[in-house]
Amino acid sequence: MINEKHLVVPINKWAKAIALRISDEWEGNTNENKDDVILLRKVLEKSLKKNPHECKRLIGSTIIEEDYFDKI
Repeated sequence: MINEKHLVVPINKWAKAIALRISDEWEGNTNENKDDVILLRKVLEKSLKKNPHECKRLIGSTIIEEDYFDKI
């Protein structure tokens, strides 16, 4: 579950970071599929921004660490 202190980071930034993480680690991410990687990233980000509750559920999971922005 997400720690309340991490909610200071806007949901849009979380959505972008999660979409980037998933698309970068996608098995289909190859040099030949770069357009598909970009498409996946855009679709995921848009979906997560429209569903902030679901986006928050991913924070602190194995998808993205709850201290992701602390490390940057």
